[in-house]
Amino acid sequence: MSPREQTAPPRPLRKDAARNREALIVAARTVFAQRGFAATLDDVAHEAGLGVGTAYRHFANKHELATAVAQQSVDRLIDQLQKLNAMEDPWQAIVGFFEYAVEMQRQDRGVRETLTGTYVADEFQSQLNAVLELLEQLVRRAEDAGVVRADITATDIGILLMMICSIGEFAEDAHPDLLRRYLTMTLEGLKPGGAPLPALPLENQQLFATITKHKNQTR
Repeated sequence: MSPREQTAPPRPLRKDAARNREALIVAARTVFAQRGFAATLDDVAHEAGLGVGTAYRHFANKHELATAVAQQSVDRLIDQLQKLNAMEDPWQAIVGFFEYAVEMQRQDRGVRETLTGTYVADEFQSQLNAVLELLEQLVRRAEDAGVVRADITATDIGILLMMICSIGEFAEDAHPDLLRRYLTMTLEGLKPGGAPLPALPLENQQLFATITKHKNQTR
């Protein structure tokens, strides 16, 4: 095989194949939102009105499709963080982040499983780094304005969000206001004052290791 053949770009999908792939991703968003990532590739194909053979021609397995859908959710979170960092009021930007993330997971079980670490893939690491960088900007702005305590970091925000979202599944029906209760507690705890925090925050890699460990324990 010539070097030119080795480096040739992949052939684009035919129009009907591209439509089927997009239909599967749209259907997957609906299915995973309702059932989480325990749903099967057969479930997604049925929702899309396609045969399961078609689904397997586009995605090797459910994990590949679920990863594509979860990455889109994290991309939406990144877009929102960029908008929040442009807000004039740094405290409202912090509040807006928590409210947006909590609402995302309330509406979408797949997002909840992503945010709580129940489902996370190695492919997310670059996106999670981007999230933490934007969160760090959000926190630094709030600290500079004196509206949050000075010892809070982006990884603290990540852990707090995981804690709040972990309430989501059992709170949804029986205690619909419980998320709001603990969100309020969390936001009040971020304000200046109070006792010094007794331990150092996690570094980014420690946070990723904690999420991965949690995922493995919940399989």
